[in-house]
Amino acid sequence: MSVTEGLDEFEQIVSSGSKRTRSRTSEVWNDFEILPLYEDGHRKVKCRKCTNILTADKENGTSNLRHHAKKCHQENDSVPYRPPLDQDMYREKIAMAIIRHNHSFSFAEHEVNRELHIFLNPDVKPIYLWKSSTTDEYMVLTAHYIDANWELQMRVLCFSHMPPPRSGKILGERLFNILKEWGIEKKVFTITLDNASYNDTLVNSLKKNPTFRSSLPCSGEFFRVRCGAHILNLIVQEGLKIIEHAVHNIRESVKYVRGNDTRKLRFAECLQELPNLTSKKVRQDVPTRWNSTYLMIETGLTFRDAFHNLSIVDGSFRTCPSDDEWDKAGKIAKFLKPFYDITTLFSGTQYPTANLYFHGVWKIHLRILEEMEDEDVVISDMAKSMKEKFDKYWDCYSNVLSFVVEFSYRRLYGTNGTKMVMDLRDKLYSLFEGYLRATNYEAHIMVENASSSGANEKVRDADIAGFDTFESQIFGSINSKSQLDVYLEEARFDHNTHTDLDILEYCESHCGRFPELSLMARDIMSIPITTVASESAFSIGGRILDKYCSCLLPQNAEALLCSRSWLFGGQVIPDHDDEHLVEDFEHLCISGHITYNDEV
Repeated sequence: MSVTEGLDEFEQIVSSGSKRTRSRTSEVWNDFEILPLYEDGHRKVKCRKCTNILTADKENGTSNLRHHAKKCHQENDSVPYRPPLDQDMYREKIAMAIIRHNHSFSFAEHEVNRELHIFLNPDVKPIYLWKSSTTDEYMVLTAHYIDANWELQMRVLCFSHMPPPRSGKILGERLFNILKEWGIEKKVFTITLDNASYNDTLVNSLKKNPTFRSSLPCSGEFFRVRCGAHILNLIVQEGLKIIEHAVHNIRESVKYVRGNDTRKLRFAECLQELPNLTSKKVRQDVPTRWNSTYLMIETGLTFRDAFHNLSIVDGSFRTCPSDDEWDKAGKIAKFLKPFYDITTLFSGTQYPTANLYFHGVWKIHLRILEEMEDEDVVISDMAKSMKEKFDKYWDCYSNVLSFVVEFSYRRLYGTNGTKMVMDLRDKLYSLFEGYLRATNYEAHIMVENASSSGANEKVRDADIAGFDTFESQIFGSINSKSQLDVYLEEARFDHNTHTDLDILEYCESHCGRFPELSLMARDIMSIPITTVASESAFSIGGRILDKYCSCLLPQNAEALLCSRSWLFGGQVIPDHDDEHLVEDFEHLCISGHITYNDEV
């Protein structure tokens, strides 16, 4: 900008209020604050960096301001030059932090957080939101699939607000519309749901939809998959009803030592007398959550001697389990351990779980049958009660999740197991034939397209015209076998030497030999056998939509959940809700004498 242009601009800026002010175009004005007109008629400005006052009149123009700004930027190192804040970028960064770390929207309003941002840049304009209480209910839909690189993927497709009424039919219609919005209504293999009664209606309404039903493999025979973790929970809860009295004193003992500081200190002294303790964490349970009851029993057994010693030194402690009750608790813990381990295994979403399904359920079934013969009446009654619940849901288990089951069926059902294996084999072949038909149909379409485009010229040399006949005579018996036949007849891996076999890596390496079979394997391996992924999305949603949540419209809540899933993958959030149930006595177990008062 020339001096003349600078003078003209200055005149426009400081002109009287009656005249229309032109926008300042020179960047130098960003560094100065224009002050009111002085009494002597001179216009002054204040440097935003050093706060010095400079004259800004027609005689000087903007040249002196430029010289000062340049010098100020070079010399005033204590206040480095800071370009104007991009407020839109600031809001985007805040949004990304909320999405990535599952913060509530109120994160933007945290007082210390705002102070920190203003400290780093005084130009920050804090974001304020209004709040309201909410009891809205949502439906979450997660998609599970194996991508072209044979990696298991999970994405949240919707976190949809569901106003009442919420019948199974209405949920089914909403689910179909969501699938249609994504363009995948004809690409669904299975749906994993818990045992809520309205889910039966939901599944039936979907299967009655002509568009949806026509694309389901085997007419939807394998469509419904019941949540394995939920079924195991129902089975164990049935057994816990029988042993409630057996664990009562353990539960009350844990409550007692956590009751007040005096009791905690006294129990800590008892723990100090026990050698080789690797942990001093005592767990309380929530009776409605069987896994917490198992963990309470397991940790309680570790501190059996400490509880006994406490009953000797503390006359007020009257619920210490007897030796017989401790022995019974040990049997209960041994009985429940496979249930706990398999539930934990089933709950994975970062690796395939469909291949783990049958073996896990088989181990549970076998353990129940074994414990039914236990000499302890309490344990046998517990197993019998669980067997009744198991039989109720066993028929509901999806056949598509059962593989290489001949040994397992024979051990459970004897000679009847052979027939069950053959029935399952027939269903497996029926499913595979569906993949063959789909592939052949696609190939037929490709041939027709090629023909219609004029690609009907001869491509084979006359000298090898008889090769097809020769091949059919020599290799006919081999070629008549399907990919599934060949695969099932191949030697099996020794499970003792292939404990770390990556099943997806194996399928990927053999997809050239078994193209259609690999497609079927990809679909089956991606089946989630629990609803953990959806429940995890609800856990994240619960952090965002707390009791007094930020004003989130349903579509904004959905955008937040889905954005996190698609930007950062299907990560399951650990459940920390039970942290308050754990009492760590490590910090109380100090050397030296501990003095108590008599108040308990």
